[in-house]
Amino acid sequence: MNMRTHSICRLVKSEDLNHHGTLFAGRTAMWFVESGFIAAASLTNPENIVCLNIHGMLFLKPIHNGAIVRFESKVALAGKTRLVSYVKVVDNRSDEFLLDGFISFVHVDRQGRPVPHGIVIEATDPEDRALQERARNLR
Repeated sequence: MNMRTHSICRLVKSEDLNHHGTLFAGRTAMWFVESGFIAAASLTNPENIVCLNIHGMLFLKPIHNGAIVRFESKVALAGKTRLVSYVKVVDNRSDEFLLDGFISFVHVDRQGRPVPHGIVIEATDPEDRALQERARNLR
């Protein structure tokens, strides 16, 4: 299966801001995980996906009130029971790169035990191959 990109846009509102008047990292993390989850859950039953780890979420610049940000996510790597989503956040108007990172999810049964998912991800272009290699090197 090839990597498929999913997109979600969010309007940054006053309730999303921190004490500096910029997008609160906690709100960003919530949207970040949701975006990665949607990519992983598009390949299997959402009930079988649980978040294991956020691998970095580095802001390159502050995000201000009124900004519309786009979360672009795709599953970059599939292990035996793990799915690793890549999430990139850009300004929706200018496509300016704002932050990115990876999230590991585990495929589980009804009792919460890891079970194989049988998903294979094929990276077909150089950008996707580079993302897959970055995902392989996560700890």
